Amino acid sequence: MLVSVFIAISLDGFIARKDGDIDWLTGDDSEESEDHGFGDFFNSVDALLMGKNTFEKVLSFGQWPYGDKKVIVASNSLKNLPEIKNANLQLINGSPGEIFTKLEKQGYKKIYLDGGNLIQSFLRDGLVDELIISIIPVLIGDGIPLFGEVNQDIKLKLVDTKSCNNGIVQTFYKVSK
Repeated sequence: MLVSVFIAISLDGFIARKDGDIDWLTGDDSEESEDHGFGDFFNSVDALLMGKNTFEKVLSFGQWPYGDKKVIVASNSLKNLPEIKNANLQLINGSPGEIFTKLEKQGYKKIYLDGGNLIQSFLRDGLVDELIISIIPVLIGDGIPLFGEVNQDIKLKLVDTKSCNNGIVQTFYKVSK
């Protein structure tokens, strides 16, 4: 099973402000928005695996953004998920390794991993295969970092880099195993 991360960060390495706000991601809307390959990527995955905090942030958007794509929420504290019209939800718990094994046994081939803590824990356990990181040209000074402590170096192989007219730089790395 392939585990992929597709995420945006500020130039100073944050995925959100300390309070979880991601207002800086949308910029000033002076230029027409493009998805930087997210649509094609999203269509290529079997399911989206996200952490509880990310799920709660998505719920605050008001409208469910993932259509009927399978969304699996990883949480060791939640007992059930709210009913969301047309959403295809599953709750899963366990360590990253246990979650990986459960999903692999369910037949998933490619998982989109989202959520800072979940990404960090899967990276620490050597379960991430690729990272697609869009660097937004903004400094927010403080926030929730994409990367945290690791117990050993995690080597990456650069596959591709794209620079966009709006200043976004997107890098695609394979995790060396």
